[in-house]
Amino acid sequence: MFKDFYSIITFVISGAICVGLIYLLYNKHLNTLGFEESLKKLTSIYIGISGFLSAILMVFLATSAMNQKSYKAKIIHKISKTTQKMHNFRTIAEILFNSEIWLPGLKDYMEKDFANLSYFDVKEFYKGKSKLAIEFLQETHHFGETENLYMELKSLLMTDPKEKQIPETIDYPIFYKNDIIKKWVEHKSGSGLWYVFGYKYGNYKESLNFEAVFERHREKILTLANTIDNDIFEKSSFNDVFFSKLWEHLTKDVIPKLSQFQSLIDRKTPRLIYYLYIVFLLLMVFGVLVPITYLMLSFSVLAVIVSYS
Repeated sequence: MFKDFYSIITFVISGAICVGLIYLLYNKHLNTLGFEESLKKLTSIYIGISGFLSAILMVFLATSAMNQKSYKAKIIHKISKTTQKMHNFRTIAEILFNSEIWLPGLKDYMEKDFANLSYFDVKEFYKGKSKLAIEFLQETHHFGETENLYMELKSLLMTDPKEKQIPETIDYPIFYKNDIIKKWVEHKSGSGLWYVFGYKYGNYKESLNFEAVFERHREKILTLANTIDNDIFEKSSFNDVFFSKLWEHLTKDVIPKLSQFQSLIDRKTPRLIYYLYIVFLLLMVFGVLVPITYLMLSFSVLAVIVSYS
């Protein structure tokens, strides 16, 4: 608001000075003999100065545009790598979500009674937007509190926070939407999984049957983890320690970077650059083109007076 106010004040002052100069110079032209000839002599110098300043601005703006393009290319490369890591995490989440690690009846319970409830709704129950979220929190859970883990995994498979049910074929977009990234960051998606496997696994051990995960799926999960970060997961085994590191890495590294790079790529061109484009245009029109036209076609002296102003 204040920036816009200052811009308006600057525009008004500049306009007032311009009008004042036009009035003074035109009045001088009417009352001073030979004033137009003096203006003609100065016009060549004026064109030279304006052309020189325009050239400097043109080089600066061209360099700025190239730097911005190069910067965005680097950010796109980084966000592409991070997006691929997120794809791998979501593939792991998909395998676990669709596996038989859950207690019997949990999937039916969640997909029938709370099919239209998302992890984000539960996290935002205090806003009072979802009665179902409040019902869920008041419900007596009979699945060893794994309902929350189920919903958290499900949230990682979403690509839109408004989704309530995930599609049969999980979408892996080129870039994730800002809306879903913001929700992942806001509610620290993955942190609940990290906490359970890192600190409370003993309480959940009887409720999560990892022996039910097929051998080929275990190998795929470990391979994906190595692809995400070979240094962290190189010698990992399929156990609670591995999953603790996995979800910690997602929560502390991948999702924050995804958010950071996305905000950088969405960053707008500085307002100063737009102002410089306007200055460049004004210099070219009123500092070069109008004076040259005045000299070549003998336009009214008012044209060059406006140009000077």
